[in-house]
Amino acid sequence: MAENRAKIISAARKAFAEKGYTAASMDELTAEVGLTRGALYHNFGDKRGLLAAVVEQIDTEMALRAKEIGSQAENVWEGLLAEGEAYIRMALDPEVQRIVLLDGPAVLGDPSQWPSQSNCLEATRQTVGELVAQGVMKQVDTEAAARLLSGSALNAALWIAASSTPQEVTPKAIEAFRLLASGFLEKPI
Repeated sequence: MAENRAKIISAARKAFAEKGYTAASMDELTAEVGLTRGALYHNFGDKRGLLAAVVEQIDTEMALRAKEIGSQAENVWEGLLAEGEAYIRMALDPEVQRIVLLDGPAVLGDPSQWPSQSNCLEATRQTVGELVAQGVMKQVDTEAAARLLSGSALNAALWIAASSTPQEVTPKAIEAFRLLASGFLEKPI
């Protein structure tokens, strides 16, 4: 069952990236991996459930990539900024754009309510708590700060994905993200 689920997610990921959610045929997708539509419905409920599984997979990969990039920074503050910037830059990836940032919100609703985004928010909240405790960030409600930082990175990525000039928008979004985040600093680093 896990193998069938993985096959379907892989095929759907490819189909959604190439054709988009609306144009992707579930019959073609299941036939491609040698399964029936019944296997799709058994594992995901419907096409929307399949999209949710694909978005969860990609969004989780994005978070792991951002975390890895952030872990290479010289300190926790720069790591937090590097994670946000990495997430914003990932909006330039065609697969991320189409599946996570365009089709995902259109079909699944508000991304801030997705389980994968909740996990990112919690990780950001913990980092903010650490930075507040160290005196790097001002005394601020950690959840509020985490929501604003995460939300600004997510909205920057959504802006890039929807833009007709994403390469031009990206540096503007990153500069604004850094300026917004710097308002939380207790003192310049």
